[in-house]
Amino acid sequence: MRSALYVPGDQPGKLAKALERGADALIVDLEDAVAPAAKDRARAEVAGWLRSTPATGGCEIWVRINPGELGHADLRAVALPAVAGVCVAKTESADELVAIDKLLGDAPWIKVCPLLESGAAVLAAERIARAPRVSRLQLGEADLRADLGVEPGPDERELLGARSQVVLASAAARIGPPLGPVSTDFRDLDRLRASTEALKRLGFRGRACIHPAQLAVVNEVFTPAPAEVERARELIARFEAAESGVVLDDAGRMVDEAIIRQARRLLADLRQS
Repeated sequence: MRSALYVPGDQPGKLAKALERGADALIVDLEDAVAPAAKDRARAEVAGWLRSTPATGGCEIWVRINPGELGHADLRAVALPAVAGVCVAKTESADELVAIDKLLGDAPWIKVCPLLESGAAVLAAERIARAPRVSRLQLGEADLRADLGVEPGPDERELLGARSQVVLASAAARIGPPLGPVSTDFRDLDRLRASTEALKRLGFRGRACIHPAQLAVVNEVFTPAPAEVERARELIARFEAAESGVVLDDAGRMVDEAIIRQARRLLADLRQS
């Protein structure tokens, strides 16, 4: 999942079109994008759309559910065959996800992506990452910034600690790399590229988007370049043909098992993109 596009759940006219925008996943939002008075209507409309939506092949459908009891009601409505997973808004603990796992007992195919949106959630990231059904984590940085009282500068280094914590927790739990936070400025694509490249260097392998204009940039950043792919294949072939556990690359630099693991991960990213 290089890119995931959020679409409001109370605007069903946008849902079918969103599937064709080029995102790897669509996140139908029943939480922040839907006013409290419209929750029941949005839930029913999304459920109806999901029932009429055939398998989409390249674009997975996820649903962002509300926290707490509202989220449980969301689950009862949207745990349908078309849904690949649910993003659990404002996850604070692993216990919440255990309850969700029980509610999804009749839908074993549905994965879970917790959204970590507070200091408490980030500190509990390792336990949350090991909860049932969790396939990857996602940072919700708008709420996180408010909770921490952080005002990021242009390079967003103020959020480095939280981002690194989520990457570490994901690796320790042996789940997929985390999904990067949204950028609310969908007009400045140069800044989007720079911040997405920074997330990639940090260990993220995908990013959520709020506007279709962001998708091409995010997909490109998280798709391995042809030169990277060729180098990875060459290194793996050279390593596997060697009699020892260490070889040299074309520039005379040492290549050991750790570097080969990185090369194999890159090729795995390519197969999934």
